Amino acid sequence: QVQLVESGGGLVQPGGSLRLSCAASGSIIRSYAMGWYRQAPGKQRELVAHISSGGSTNYADSVKGRFTISRDNAKNTVYLQMNSLKPEDTAVYYCNTYSLNHASWGQGTQVTVSS
Repeated sequence: QVQLVESGGGLVQPGGSLRLSCAASGSIIRSYAMGWYRQAPGKQRELVAHISSGGSTNYADSVKGRFTISRDNAKNTVYLQMNSLKPEDTAVYYCNTYSLNHASWGQGTQVTVSS
């Protein structure tokens, strides 16, 4: 079974940037569409970006123009570059397959945007 480990979160000021990484093990990811999700306190988990096996991307309206999803299949890793961060981006960020049949959810990585 594929296991996913997120990293790269932290505390950042409004307007700052972070790059999140999602490392996969147990399976290769190049045949899968992958997504980044986030969950803020008291809210449901939401999809923020996804990337197809061929590299096409889509973004939630709330992050368009600020976030960039990418993948390096040779490294079995998916990335999320986050720029111009806002307090409302504060959440735990998770990666998973963009599919009805997700892998098990990992621990995620906390992103806190605050001054």
